[in-house]
Amino acid sequence: MSKKTLFQKIIDREIPSEIIYEDDICIAINDINPQAPIHILLIPKKPIPKLSDCTDKDKDILGHLFLIIKKITYDLKINESFRVNINNGEDAGQEVFHLHIHILAGRKFSWPPG
Repeated sequence: MSKKTLFQKIIDREIPSEIIYEDDICIAINDINPQAPIHILLIPKKPIPKLSDCTDKDKDILGHLFLIIKKITYDLKINESFRVNINNGEDAGQEVFHLHIHILAGRKFSWPPG
């Protein structure tokens, strides 16, 4: 049996976290190391290590995640200006190998991101 990721432990309520949103498919939490005034992590409950590990079977989960981004940003009144980021792999900055989407807002962002 593989070791649980930090995010799986949060999903299983083994580690406390500030939950912003939750349903049967995903959970959204405040990032403990925010890179913007608003920094939310949206995490599917299915443990998918990286975006590149997704298969055709995951298309409904992926579509759901993006609709939840819309809901969260609307509810927080940031729906007109926010950034969405997915890091895929260690060289891209992924630290927890459980797919997650960063939702960032509350400041001006530059491009390229760095």
